[in-house]
Amino acid sequence: MPEPVKKTISAFTKKPKTQEAEEGSSVIFEAETEKSNAKVKWQCNTKDLVGSSKYEISANGSKHSLTIKALTPEDANTYAVIAGSSKVKFELKVLSKKETSATASEESSVTQEQQNAPPAAAPREDEATAPTHDVPPSEDGQPPDTRQDLTGLFTEKPQSAEVTVGGNITFVAKVNAESLLKKPTIKWFKGKWMDLASKSGKHLQLKEFYDRTTKVYTFEMHIMEAKANFAGAYRCEVLSRDKFDSCNFQLTVHEAFTAEGFDIRAAFRRTSTEGKEDSGELDFSTLLKKRDSFLKSSNRAVQMSAEPDVDVWDILSHAPASEYEKIAFQHGITDLRGMLKRLKKMKKEEKKSAAFLKKLDPAYQVTKGHKIKFAVEVANPDVDVKWMKNGQEIQPTGSKYIFESVGNMRYLTINHCSLADDAAYCCVLGEEKCTTELFVKEPPVVIVKNLDDQMVMKGERVEFQCEVSEEGANVKWEKDGVELTRDESFKYRFKKDGCKHILIINEAAKEDCGHYKVKTNGGESVAELMVQEKELEVYQSIADLTVKAKDQAVFKCEVSDENVRGTWYKNGVEVKPDARINITHIGRIHKLTIDNVKPDDEADYTFEPDGYAFNLSAKLNFMEVKIDFVPRQDPPKIHLDCKGHTAESTIVVVAGNKLRLDVPITGDPAPTVIWTKGGKVITEGDGRVQVETTKGHCIFTLEGAERQDEGIYSVVVRNPAGEDTADINVKVVDVPDPPQAPRILSVGEDSCVVQWDPPLFDGGQPITGYVLERKKKKSYRWMRLNFDPYTETTYEAKRMIEGVEYEMRVYAVNGIGMSRHSPASQPFVPVAPTSEPIGLCVDDISDTSITLKWKAPERIGSADLEGYGVEYCKEGSDEWIPAIQGLTERTSLTIRELTTGEKLQFRVRAFNMAGPSAPACLAQPVTIREIMQRPKICLPRNLRQTLIKKVGDTVNLVIPFQGKPRPKVTWSKDGQLLNSALVSVRNSDTDTILFIRKSERKHSGQYDLHVQIENVEDKAKVTLQIVDVPGAPEVLKVLDVWGFNVALDWKPPRDDGNCEIAGYRIQKADKKTMEWFTVFDQYRRTNCVVSDLIMGNEYLFRVFAINLVGHSPEACNTKDSIYIQKTGMDWKPATYKELDFSQAPKFTHPLVNRSVIAGYNATLSCSVSGVPKPRVTWYKNKMDITHEAKYRMLSKHGVLTLEIRKPCPFDGGVYMCKAVNDSGEDVVECKLEVRPQIAKEEKKAGGSVC
Repeated sequence: MPEPVKKTISAFTKKPKTQEAEEGSSVIFEAETEKSNAKVKWQCNTKDLVGSSKYEISANGSKHSLTIKALTPEDANTYAVIAGSSKVKFELKVLSKKETSATASEESSVTQEQQNAPPAAAPREDEATAPTHDVPPSEDGQPPDTRQDLTGLFTEKPQSAEVTVGGNITFVAKVNAESLLKKPTIKWFKGKWMDLASKSGKHLQLKEFYDRTTKVYTFEMHIMEAKANFAGAYRCEVLSRDKFDSCNFQLTVHEAFTAEGFDIRAAFRRTSTEGKEDSGELDFSTLLKKRDSFLKSSNRAVQMSAEPDVDVWDILSHAPASEYEKIAFQHGITDLRGMLKRLKKMKKEEKKSAAFLKKLDPAYQVTKGHKIKFAVEVANPDVDVKWMKNGQEIQPTGSKYIFESVGNMRYLTINHCSLADDAAYCCVLGEEKCTTELFVKEPPVVIVKNLDDQMVMKGERVEFQCEVSEEGANVKWEKDGVELTRDESFKYRFKKDGCKHILIINEAAKEDCGHYKVKTNGGESVAELMVQEKELEVYQSIADLTVKAKDQAVFKCEVSDENVRGTWYKNGVEVKPDARINITHIGRIHKLTIDNVKPDDEADYTFEPDGYAFNLSAKLNFMEVKIDFVPRQDPPKIHLDCKGHTAESTIVVVAGNKLRLDVPITGDPAPTVIWTKGGKVITEGDGRVQVETTKGHCIFTLEGAERQDEGIYSVVVRNPAGEDTADINVKVVDVPDPPQAPRILSVGEDSCVVQWDPPLFDGGQPITGYVLERKKKKSYRWMRLNFDPYTETTYEAKRMIEGVEYEMRVYAVNGIGMSRHSPASQPFVPVAPTSEPIGLCVDDISDTSITLKWKAPERIGSADLEGYGVEYCKEGSDEWIPAIQGLTERTSLTIRELTTGEKLQFRVRAFNMAGPSAPACLAQPVTIREIMQRPKICLPRNLRQTLIKKVGDTVNLVIPFQGKPRPKVTWSKDGQLLNSALVSVRNSDTDTILFIRKSERKHSGQYDLHVQIENVEDKAKVTLQIVDVPGAPEVLKVLDVWGFNVALDWKPPRDDGNCEIAGYRIQKADKKTMEWFTVFDQYRRTNCVVSDLIMGNEYLFRVFAINLVGHSPEACNTKDSIYIQKTGMDWKPATYKELDFSQAPKFTHPLVNRSVIAGYNATLSCSVSGVPKPRVTWYKNKMDITHEAKYRMLSKHGVLTLEIRKPCPFDGGVYMCKAVNDSGEDVVECKLEVRPQIAKEEKKAGGSVC
């Protein structure tokens, strides 16, 4: 239904009117405001006018005028005067001198005709300021926002505005995002559902800005080159997570002024020059507003001089609907359908609904997946309603929609709401309807699986992955608080896989280090990325070689990166491969092989990896074998020391590698070789051992050296000429054992201190350092904290997230490599110590004790507060002594057994998992000595007035007092000390208790309390009143008996129960049944009249007294019964004036003109009311058709229906319905047009022509 029109109160008591003036003359427009000295502004075509030689503006109190001098045709415009929120428009028409003379000659010929003709309807004065249904009010008179303001997100709302056709206008909305977790989403609508985001282009642009300093989003809608159809209602909606707000505003588009002639009747003749009908829709209300804005041309003025200027709109607005066709025919208006459509909109008025007692609210909101229930209350419980969604009727299919009808209530329940249910809903009942809007809010998206910390090398690919609760949800990625977006370099890539969201960083760089955060509208997750420079690790270095002539020398090294290339140098000169020299690179192993070694090959060989500032060096020693001619019996000899220093050598081998001992020997004949270890001969029985003897060499090979293979190996060579022995010390080195489980010594806000013990076995090589790793407790990915070995056994780990549970583990590193990881530490949470407690002060002090109190720290952090530690120290000392063992959870503490007169300083610290906080200290030392305090009784509020108790109740009065040292407390009653046998008294340091186990009437009275310290005292009094039920009233007498009435009188009871009598209860009983009935309760007087007694019965009466406790246990009864005498009575029935309910017939709903197709049944319907029920007769072309079989007449509850069975073109005509009863008659008629059917061949022929 249309919104009610709010009538604007005008600020003008006199308004300027449209005037005509001759070219070259001057004209004066006058206006008068309601308030004097009001600020008034004059405008021409919405542009402000200022005083000049052309325009003269004057103001005198409440009178204002505008004078326009030397008029020209260009001055013929629309003018306006504005005061406050009121705006009055008027026009100036400038006539040329020729038009003025022609008009003067015509005045004499039309004077008589104008006197007889009805005057043209002049525009009303309030027409310029009162808004209509189609045109929004100007300036500040905008209609109220009917939508619910749910949250108030707007800091500035778009305002209604006006623009001229072809002009530009901007609407601005501002939203404060300081309290919002995500960027707000804004939508602009025209009408109800037209989303303007898809209409951006030449005439519409949507822009947004963000101010980081004020955190305010500014949204703008720019309309360029406005057209007339841009006018209407607009809506701006803003949504952020679970918050929503909307604002309605209007745009009014004014037509540009034109001087051409205009006739409203000609405008509705919708035929072009070619005689074809124009399909465009005419804006009837706009044409009506222009009717006084244009001048007829001189030719048309001559032609229309004999005809008065008729206001067609005024005639239509006051004519009944049945006269519209006649008026259109008389005035040449052929577009009757367009006229009625616009007229219907203009004539709509807001009426109180007769069908709905309670309508739908303007808007509803529901969470996605939940259900919503719409409810309306109808006036008639028997009617059925229809529910519509976006104009389409909702069908009861499945369990999605549930329709209910309970009495006058009609319900629509929508189950499992989705985004498709976000629409406009309407409940239709007959011709009336009520509408609402449903907004479906999506539930917050939570993060199910958090991000994991990562540590990568420079240039590697990084993937952060999280999992959210809903597929297709939108997330926002941030790095150190800055939102990440796709850029041209494709540095960041965002990937969605169902509920998984992945952030991919290609080729991580050092600047990519930081904290990465993923946000949803229901949570967030943070992870840290650490990028380290690639450091090349040497797994196996090249070793010095000693080879003989024509043997092969192989230098071999292994590095951590298989992609690293390198260069070999000989004495600083690059080695080039040739027939004897071969350089290979397979995976992480680099080899330099030299075949047929020559003496020239003896040199220093170096391997330099490309891109790294270090090298690996080794020396090649050439062993020259000298052959001496000796006798055939040559004793064997072992040649181990090529330099000839000693025969004992030490060989170091890495565990897992091959041990190969190549021992040169000589002897003739060829000696036999025996290898021993620890006195045991080594044979090839073990699959790892291989012993080989060749000419001049004995070779011992051990595959996969282990720690137990370490020791002294002896080689013995024998032949007939003798024997030789050499010992070789083999040392097997390995990676160290894992360290012991690390211990967490302390934690900070984003750090912790971890300590561990060295490994039990160092692998035969000194420990060069340790490598630490950490991970989140719920994660599986360990992140390395250092790449260079850390030499100490205590390490401070930083850059952790407070409140997240972590674990630590340690690796030991020696010259061989890295050990296995240690067991993980106990889980810990990085937390910061709390801030210091606040408000530390002395609450109480005595000669040997002191009571301190304080408040909890302002910042506690993510760890729970474990308690408070209280310490004190003597003045001038630095030794702090704990006041109690352990911690206290309370925020106050009494410290006892202190020395009187000592000056002590006190401090309090808060403890949590991270340790103690900064201390809170007193401003100065405190002397332990009790301070005298005046006695003061703190009498409770309920004891400051009389305390009333019932007999038998327990009385327990607790009265606190103040005073130091402990005051002396004394109780007395009515000037006498209390008897301990009747009243019990207990005193403490801070209060006194008066106790009566079972109160009696004698305990009533005034109790005085005295609290005294030395010569200073304080007093208080307590009044105690013990009450009981009252006694029975006395002397109940019957004063008089008349008719149905008995007058009673009695005296108050002697015993009122120690409190005021609240009233009396009077009861009566029939002597036959002796059942007592209460006549009066809580009756205040001591006399009453009992009425409505039954004649012929005999009654007894009794009275109870009532007070605060209850009624008296006994009643006072009348001595004798009272008999009610019977008397005669005459009854005269009342006379009433009969009412006349007769009513003449009246059609409440008229017949409507119809156009039907021949061969299909047609119905004409109307409704009539009247008392008595009127007789109905139907006519066709004024001929009675009651008895014709072709027609069927129906009448049900005043609704009249004429059914025409299969009408033919001859059934067309004027149908009339006449209703007659004794009070009068009424007639209504309509036109029926029967169109012939179009054959299929004609339709096809017509389609081919088109």
